[in-house]
Amino acid sequence: MNKHLYQYILGAVLSLLTLQLAAQPQSYPNKPISLVVPQTAGGTNDIVARLIAPAFGEAIGTSVVVENKPGAGGNIGTQGVARSAKDGYTLLLTINSAQAINPALYKNPGFDPINDFVPLYYIGATPYVLVTPPGSPYKTLADVITAAKKKPGELSYASAGNGTISHLLGAMLNTSAGIEMQHIPYKGVAPAINDVLGGQVPLAFASLPSALNYIKAGKLQAIAISSAKRSSAAPEIPTIAETYPDCVGEVWVAIFAPIGVNAEVVKKTQAAMDKVMARPDVREKLIAQGLDLNPVPPAKLPALLKDELAKWVKIVKASGAQLD
Repeated sequence: MNKHLYQYILGAVLSLLTLQLAAQPQSYPNKPISLVVPQTAGGTNDIVARLIAPAFGEAIGTSVVVENKPGAGGNIGTQGVARSAKDGYTLLLTINSAQAINPALYKNPGFDPINDFVPLYYIGATPYVLVTPPGSPYKTLADVITAAKKKPGELSYASAGNGTISHLLGAMLNTSAGIEMQHIPYKGVAPAINDVLGGQVPLAFASLPSALNYIKAGKLQAIAISSAKRSSAAPEIPTIAETYPDCVGEVWVAIFAPIGVNAEVVKKTQAAMDKVMARPDVREKLIAQGLDLNPVPPAKLPALLKDELAKWVKIVKASGAQLD
């Protein structure tokens, strides 16, 4: 074969192969992943997201960027992920108050928690804690109940917003104890805690991760937590259930993707998170924040979500907290 003709054919074949390779989709992931937190900074899922993001990025092979997209109790950020590209580069790290309570709370939250999302990974659960400033006259749950009974409707508590678990726990306690505490909603847990620290509001329900550092520093006093049993992160804090067994509510944190992502995204994300949650340094940090890391397999997340939807719709109706 003529040397020039051989070189021409070889060059043409190489060019064709290059074009074919360029046309093929690149393996996931090949650019940064956005981990959307649909609440303000300082809450449980924001704390968890920022603790796991570096390890998640190392495990999956790209940078993972935490993005807070708050609004409408978590609906705005959740809607955004549901409507995002189905390529695995926009994931949702959310809590059950947004995913399981909002569909009962809002007439049209703008998303379907079951049909708009693929459950990828359950991270853990944590209770809420009823807190007050150190100088408060309320040292125990009995103190709170006694004061609330003496002056119905005058004792107030702050929450992270209408329809959040921190709001509904107050409503549950009202029902269980036969009292009438006044609810004061805030736009996130951080401003609620700030006003308790400043003495503007006497009490607040806050997730244990968002309040624990303040409690350890002596800036807040913990009265009781909302789990069925005491937390290993703060075993000295009694549970509300020790007095009112039906007053239990926890927040769990999980990662979701918009429906339609391919199997490679699901497989690689779950494998990466398995590595993250196997790291002792990550586990220690999460446990220190008050999270219970008992795993829920991805296949069981839809059933957990359905159970939560059924549970909270009853509580929302009883509280009268439904929003337009």
